[in-house]
Amino acid sequence: MLEIRTVCEHCGKSLPNNSKEAMICSFECTYCKTCAQELFENVCPSCGGNFQPRPIRPKEMLVKYPSSIKKILGRKEQKQINTMKLKYVKLKPEER
Repeated sequence: MLEIRTVCEHCGKSLPNNSKEAMICSFECTYCKTCAQELFENVCPSCGGNFQPRPIRPKEMLVKYPSSIKKILGRKEQKQINTMKLKYVKLKPEER
């Protein structure tokens, strides 16, 4: 089950459960659409995976399975971003 992390791990933008701006990779690294697409160019700076829009959990299920209260925030160093982009940006996600 997804944690539904509520902040962009890079810039700290709020990403509540119903946000259409939340993007995740297969390890559930969570970033805002701007960071994921414009800064990282669809390459997760942590794992090299691609991003997909995070699903929105139905409100009635939030009662039983609430969004995560854990805040993972740590701006990625430009060197780390560049290393992952250099390695993966020209590869389709299914070829990484």
